Amino acid sequence: MRTIFIAFVVLLTTLTWTACKKDTPVDEDGLLITTRKECSVSSFELLGTDYVTVRSGTALIDTTAQTVKVTVLFGTDLSHLYPQFTLTQDCKLTPKITGFVDFSDTLHPKSWTVISGNRQIKKTYTVKVSVQPR
Repeated sequence: MRTIFIAFVVLLTTLTWTACKKDTPVDEDGLLITTRKECSVSSFELLGTDYVTVRSGTALIDTTAQTVKVTVLFGTDLSHLYPQFTLTQDCKLTPKITGFVDFSDTLHPKSWTVISGNRQIKKTYTVKVSVQPR
């Protein structure tokens, strides 16, 4: 009986160890690293302090020049805007967006880097914000 118990404990320990072993790699953020090489911005949104869009039209995304051009409504406070990126599958964005961003210095646009799913390809996108004329 004791031999059966020991065998059961060894089997249970082995199964537990095997189940906890990670077969899929993850990055420092806990995100799955895949084989995907694509990395780009597919859409962009800009929200005001009330979390409602302040865009006056669709953002123009140029994946070749790696730019995002967006025009906001006249009177928008550029110092407190919340950018939202939609990326191709398995990509991630750096630096992380943790709150409102100040876009008021239009001579020095903000930049974010899109990193591919395999974490090998990085493309830096520049976001240029302009204000709609009256």
